[in-house]
Amino acid sequence: MTGVDTAAATRAEYCVVACAESWRDAGEVLASPMGTVPTIGARLAKLTFSPDLLLTDGEAFLAGDTPALGTPPGVVEGWLPYRQHLALVATGRRHVMMGASQLDRYGNQNISCIGDWSRPTRQLLGVRGAPVNTLNNPTSYWVPRHSARVFVERVDMVCGVGHDRAAAAGPTASRYHRIPDVVSDLGVFDFETADRTMRLRSLHPGVTVEQVVDATGFPLTIPAGVPFTREPTDEELWLVREVIDPKALRHREVPHE
Repeated sequence: MTGVDTAAATRAEYCVVACAESWRDAGEVLASPMGTVPTIGARLAKLTFSPDLLLTDGEAFLAGDTPALGTPPGVVEGWLPYRQHLALVATGRRHVMMGASQLDRYGNQNISCIGDWSRPTRQLLGVRGAPVNTLNNPTSYWVPRHSARVFVERVDMVCGVGHDRAAAAGPTASRYHRIPDVVSDLGVFDFETADRTMRLRSLHPGVTVEQVVDATGFPLTIPAGVPFTREPTDEELWLVREVIDPKALRHREVPHE
């Protein structure tokens, strides 16, 4: 490994590190990243501080190595058919990082439709596995374009279950409900507040609190002295640039600022 200047780290690379931190010391659980930056983050975590993390080829196999993006694994260590994947979800042995078309202050997520359910203005992916994900295994979110259109006061349809709805549904819904992190291209957020509403945990370098507030459609909890997201280490930058994402696909999702 050659030396790398961390001062030259891009916004996308800070986002990668923030996503990787979601799987820090996760143990032997399945990482299910959705999106380019979270995928790089999961592979970075596997190669550094979470060596027991399980990764897939995106289809039906557990990868025994950590290949570059777009390259199939050179080592397959197991078969992961759909039914077995669902068993991991139901038993909490997975940490998924999903996307969100809308996300509210309690962590309710929408990926189904925009507008009134009876006559939506836009059809999206559908509910998919979001309810089961959020009630059974840790579910974080990745938002590559932080805006008030995504971070909304109230989602148009609940797909992923937020803290308020899980609590209202009772222990069967709230027992294993956990939303550890929300990572966007502006910062990192969590729900470590008394009322379980969203809090700004860190800013990516070059971003101000005012930018985050202006791009969020609801009041955030903002602690005094919000820190910056930690810098990538030399080793992490080398792994991201030379081993995991040599084609720099991360900058397609989070362009150079």
